[in-house]
Amino acid sequence: MKYNLTIAMPKGKLFEPARMLLEKCGLSYPGLSDEARTLIFEDKEKLVNYIVCRPTDIPTYVEHGAADLGIVGKDSILEANRNLYELVDLKFGYCRFAAAVPREALSADGKFTWKQGLRIATKFPTVAKEYVRKKGLQAEIIKLHGNIELAPRVGLADVIVDIVSTGRTLKENNLVVLEFMGEATARLIVNRASYRLKSKEINGLVAEIKRILETEGGELS
Repeated sequence: MKYNLTIAMPKGKLFEPARMLLEKCGLSYPGLSDEARTLIFEDKEKLVNYIVCRPTDIPTYVEHGAADLGIVGKDSILEANRNLYELVDLKFGYCRFAAAVPREALSADGKFTWKQGLRIATKFPTVAKEYVRKKGLQAEIIKLHGNIELAPRVGLADVIVDIVSTGRTLKENNLVVLEFMGEATARLIVNRASYRLKSKEINGLVAEIKRILETEGGELS
C-alpha cells in the first residue's frame, strides 16, 4: 500500500521500538536511524517520508502539518499541549510522572510538609503547574532541560517533578518519591487536517498497528 504520509520519529529511547513497530506494519526502510547525519528519509516506493527529531518537538511538527503523524511519549504531548489528535496508545516507553524530594527533607515518620512558595524544578512546567494547582498551593516553577536530580542537591529547588521509569536515578541521588501523578507511554498522534484529507491512508496504518499490538499483546521486541 502506498501511503503518501510524513511520519515524525523520536530520537532517543523511543526510536527503536517505533521503528520496529512500523517495520512490522510493512514500513521498513533501510538506513532509517536516529544517529545518521540526515534527518529526513524518503521512501519513494511506499511514498512515506520520515523526519527524525527531538521528542519534545514532535507535537509542534504534527500540529503545524510538517508531519502527518508522529510517535511520541504522552509526557511530551501533555507538556506541549498542542492542537492534535491521539490515535493509538502504543504501549511501549512506559514511565510515570513523579514528585520527589531529598530524603533528608522528610520528617522522622517519613512525611514531607508542603509549604507555600516551594521551588519545583522540572522539564515539564505545564505538568508541574497543574500538579501544584490541584494541591491548592503556590510554588515557583523552575524549568530545566536536564539533570533535574541535581537541583535539590545544590539548593536550587525543594521538589522535582520528572518522569521516572525504574527510579534508579532518584535513588542514586538520594531522592524519594512523594507521589506519582500519572502514567505515560508512547502514542501515535495525527495532524487534524491530515486526518481528514488522508483518512484512508491513516486509518489503514492505524488498523495495522492495532492488529500488531493485539497479536503481540502490546509487547514490541
